[in-house]
Amino acid sequence: QTARAVARTYGGRMRALIIVDVQNDFCEGGSLAVTGGAALARAISDYLAEAADYHHVVATKDFHIDPGDHFSGTPDYSSSWPPHCVSGTPGADFHPSLDTSAIEAVFYKGAYTGAYSGFEGVDENGTPLLNWLRQRGVDEVDVVGIATDHCVRQTAEDAVRNGLATRVLVDLTAGVSADTTVAALEEMRTASVELVCSSGWHRQTGMNC
Repeated sequence: QTARAVARTYGGRMRALIIVDVQNDFCEGGSLAVTGGAALARAISDYLAEAADYHHVVATKDFHIDPGDHFSGTPDYSSSWPPHCVSGTPGADFHPSLDTSAIEAVFYKGAYTGAYSGFEGVDENGTPLLNWLRQRGVDEVDVVGIATDHCVRQTAEDAVRNGLATRVLVDLTAGVSADTTVAALEEMRTASVELVCSSGWHRQTGMNC
């Protein structure tokens, strides 16, 4: 099944792609790196080049200014983390392998607190992601990005809670570990997120596409 065919699968009225947190600090060499992040940035760019059937493409960014105890010198990697994606630093930038030309709006989350779901983010005009999508009649979303077991999961589950038909393109995500990724996928499936692949076979989960 081609990327274009995957993008077309929905028969609904208006479809958007949400690209979650494909930023330098979440890719190799970053302060909170996820293995495979750089390759994922390239894969999403390749997918965007083929999948021209999205009506809208948006992205989210972790964008911290002073997030309080979300940052820690001795992080527990559950509720506290090493400093990452700090506003004004290269770590907060999109990975250079991500083609951003199709992205219409970027939603920034976590300025003064920890934030995981893209639906906690606002664009440069202060418009929340859900409002932006509703203003454009979007009723179906595909979610890709980093990390499967944190921000991708919470973004997808919030999309379902907000009444959007939601899919995660599993091979266009990267998780922190195999175990937590598999658990997150099961949690998303239980929450009525549809799990599909853009193509091929997913290394972390062994999911056939």
